[in-house]
Amino acid sequence: MAVRLPLPPGTFKAYLFDCDGTVADSMPLHYLAWRQALGEWNCKFSEERFYELGGVPIVEIIERLGREQGIEMPIPLVAKRKEELYYEHLPKLKCVPEVLEHIEQQHGRIPFAVVSGSTRDSVEASLRAIGLLDRFDVFVCAGDYVKSKPDPEPFLIAAERLGVPPETCLVFEDTQMGIDAATAAGMASVRVPAPWERLAAKSDQQ
Repeated sequence: MAVRLPLPPGTFKAYLFDCDGTVADSMPLHYLAWRQALGEWNCKFSEERFYELGGVPIVEIIERLGREQGIEMPIPLVAKRKEELYYEHLPKLKCVPEVLEHIEQQHGRIPFAVVSGSTRDSVEASLRAIGLLDRFDVFVCAGDYVKSKPDPEPFLIAAERLGVPPETCLVFEDTQMGIDAATAAGMASVRVPAPWERLAAKSDQQ
């Protein structure tokens, strides 16, 4: 049984979801793919740093790590390799049950959008793997905006495409960067616990 995810008070006209780590429990699989892709260039990426950079577009992560470690990597190639490795892990993907409960509850009543730092292909592949692709009305992914989270732009684009005022949206996010972006957009938000936090909460209930 999933631990309940309490929502802030209010009536919301739309739900906006981050994808990785929020709808899809994909962060552990993404990290595996990152480790493999960057390892081919002797580039280090700790798990702690990976979670710190949650929500940052893939190209920005490669640029930043390369700059910090003084490694010149062909960014488009490394990004493509990382995505390919992630797709190989997709059969193991599961959804986040605490978030799925809210999707099932409100699907068909209010519109949903996915707002992600990942590529559209990656987001669609993840949602297809867990059988939820058809639940979402709008997708705002890497390349659809100029400024990424914590800037509010991705969420404001999603609200505009859904045709709802930003202040009537509820955002589901697993990173502080995403929560900050939602707050900057004038939206209420709910933080989805990280995989280890969900495990700890579940064992406390037993």
